[in-house]
Amino acid sequence: MAYVTDGGMKNEGTEQPKKKKICCVCPETRTKRDECMVEHGEEACYMFIEAHKNCLRKEGFDVK
Repeated sequence: MAYVTDGGMKNEGTEQPKKKKICCVCPETRTKRDECMVEHGEEACYMFIEAHKNCLRKEGFDVK
């Protein structure tokens, strides 16, 4: 058995990778997108919106 850092035990080979939460990835592009939208509106922020979508896609999310 393999030990994990929180003191619990898991069987070797059964660890699953932690699933990323969409709210927690790409904070840099999210902040820039949000600031632009507050100041200028959605239509003026296409570049920031697309940059954030691309970042999310790179992290494995299916963003349309």
